[in-house]
Amino acid sequence: RVDPMGRVYYVDHITRTTTWQRPTQEIVCVLMSEKRTDTNGRVYFVHHPTRTTQWEDPRTQGLLNDKPLPEGWEMRFTVDGIPYFVDHNRRTTTYIDPRTGKSSLENGPQITYVRDFKAKVQYFRFWCQVCSHIKINVSRKTLFEDSFQQIMSFHPQDLRRRLWIIFPGEEGLDYGGVAREWFFLLSHEVLNPMYCLFEYAGKDNYCLQINPASYINPDHLKYFKFIGRFIAMALFHGKFIDTGFSLPFYKRILNKPLALKDLESIDPEFYNSLIWIKDNNIEECGLEMFFSVDKEILGEVTTHELKPDGGNVQVTEENKEEYIRLVAEWRLSRGVEEQTQAFFEGFNEVLPQQYLQYFDAKELEVMLCGMQEIDLVDWQRNTIYRHYARSSKQILWFWQFVKEMDNEKRMRLLQFVTGTCRLPVGGFADLMGSNGPQKFCIEKVGKENWLPRSHTCFNRLDLPPYKSYEQLKEKLMFAIEETEGFGQE
Repeated sequence: RVDPMGRVYYVDHITRTTTWQRPTQEIVCVLMSEKRTDTNGRVYFVHHPTRTTQWEDPRTQGLLNDKPLPEGWEMRFTVDGIPYFVDHNRRTTTYIDPRTGKSSLENGPQITYVRDFKAKVQYFRFWCQVCSHIKINVSRKTLFEDSFQQIMSFHPQDLRRRLWIIFPGEEGLDYGGVAREWFFLLSHEVLNPMYCLFEYAGKDNYCLQINPASYINPDHLKYFKFIGRFIAMALFHGKFIDTGFSLPFYKRILNKPLALKDLESIDPEFYNSLIWIKDNNIEECGLEMFFSVDKEILGEVTTHELKPDGGNVQVTEENKEEYIRLVAEWRLSRGVEEQTQAFFEGFNEVLPQQYLQYFDAKELEVMLCGMQEIDLVDWQRNTIYRHYARSSKQILWFWQFVKEMDNEKRMRLLQFVTGTCRLPVGGFADLMGSNGPQKFCIEKVGKENWLPRSHTCFNRLDLPPYKSYEQLKEKLMFAIEETEGFGQE
């Protein structure tokens, strides 16, 4: 500011003080914290709500701890930035770090246990604060190549800064709308199967997975690194992309182990054949198999050995479990290791994996692809019933339960039954199953003490004949919120 005598002075609104000296310390874009430098040049951080100082950067404190939290634990922050810990195993909260036994706040107020997707996103956004901005100039006609050159020319850390997207001839202030359009248009380009970098997961599955034939483009690994950066930027800046990936690919992003069950979502026929092998005596059936598989890429058939000299090792009743495990691992990765590594090299440069450690694959899909507004009338109109009637009390209770849900919970229910939160353009009428068009189905199965089950290949919910609305609500809520994979087929 300037005083009446024309002298310049500076106002610190945080400490409510004034000074003639121009401040030089950098204000870090992290909620309620400030970066300062002491007289010896050492950087320290001031946390104004608690009026404390510390040497450790609050943006990475605890979250990037080298020692991981125990299984089922999560770290969150209060509105004042105080860390606390959630034990999902016992459904409790505490200020005591289970890794060190030290408390972040003595005699702090009790925090109610909540397993809430919105809360997870809120804490994720806490760590994704942006400072200053970078300009990205791209032409609509050469969007893919321009964006590739621009993104790969920046230091990865710069891609966390606020984005100012400029289309030549359309200059103006970007308050987020232009960046949102850029993410949508570019994702439509780079993920287009026509470029042979990605392919659809199946003939009736329009989720994407890495194409093992991408090597026909000699620069494909550079493009996968670029796409990794781009997808990480979308998550960091809270922007949506045009299409989504398969659930196994989301699990890879989260560094979560893949299981045989994950194969069903991308290749149900192959999955069912492995289940048949598991459930039947292959020697009695006279089935002759070896630890090798044939794969076809661009019309060329080659043999891949699942283990050393696998072509000469026959599958028997004794070793078939190993065969099922190895062939499932191959089907889920099948020759895309280099591409996957390049993707994650770019992804982790922008967004460290620790930032996403509390999300599951379905939540990550929602963060990246967005959440559609689910039309309850359209849903009811295009639902069929087996062993229930439209007037059955369990069906009436089910729709009452859905009506009382907010859109996020409806999306979770849709994910539980169909495997995805995304609806086709035509809504529920155009839902696809493993064998073509397949409407949402509710079938009467099981006993009243059973949990609901889902069959994602057939968009079917097995709903036991519960005796009360409260029981139905409790069982369904547990199935769609407290489980991942459990209760799904």
